Amino acid sequence: MIVQFSRWGNSLALRIPARVLRDVGATEGSTAELSVEQGRIVIAPRAEAPRYTFDGLLAGITEDNLHDDQFEGPAAGDEIW
Repeated sequence: MIVQFSRWGNSLALRIPARVLRDVGATEGSTAELSVEQGRIVIAPRAEAPRYTFDGLLAGITEDNLHDDQFEGPAAGDEIW
């Protein structure tokens, strides 16, 4: 596939066709690693960090993974509780 470099401000840019982006799972806002290897430009999509929500995290709490009471007994230092 042939693509053309175009001016974008002080830089040059390549437009990546939607079909190629779909094939690698990239979407707007995705990140990629850009490097030069043996005189070639290599663009590799980065795995996205998982996105957590408060409700999703709460849904994962069960009796089996719920912590026991941690603060029992008298104060051992300057803490106030």
